[in-house]
Amino acid sequence: MARDGDRYVGRLLVAAPSLSEQEFRRTVVLVLDHDDAGALGVVVNRPLPVRVDAVLPPWQEHVTEPARLFRGGPVALDSALGLVVVPGDGPEPVGVRRIIGALGLVDLDAVPADVSRSASGLRIFAGYAGWSPGQLEGEVAEGSWLVLDAEPSDAVTPRPAGLWADVLRRQPGRLSLLASFPDDPTHN
Repeated sequence: MARDGDRYVGRLLVAAPSLSEQEFRRTVVLVLDHDDAGALGVVVNRPLPVRVDAVLPPWQEHVTEPARLFRGGPVALDSALGLVVVPGDGPEPVGVRRIIGALGLVDLDAVPADVSRSASGLRIFAGYAGWSPGQLEGEVAEGSWLVLDAEPSDAVTPRPAGLWADVLRRQPGRLSLLASFPDDPTHN
């Protein structure tokens, strides 16, 4: 749930079934930052066939299953970003900066065991998704994205391949019907 002034921070952008651009088709993006300068988020349902230890060996034993690096988006694929779920509303653990609620960004230079000690989930992303000022609002207005409430477990689900449908299925009313929208509507 975004606080006043945070716009979509902490919310999910769920690709509408009509969004056919391959990079974002059936993706679920967790928005990490959104202000007058634009927006930034990570795709939380695209694991790569690469173990985390290929790029950040100390973190491998601490990441949530599937213990893979995730493709966070098309921007800065040579950079890594850590996301953690820290239950409760206590102080930020060492190496974590809370974004909203239980979600926080991880300082990947921190000691992995110190971070994971207080975490209920941890994921590492290569790259991120970014939008220039007003771009995301325009894409939402044209119907490319559904802006939906996130649950902390969405960011670290053990079933990332089913997350798009799972998020839609839990929505009220007719919106939940989109979960069964066929991959190719011409085969319906």
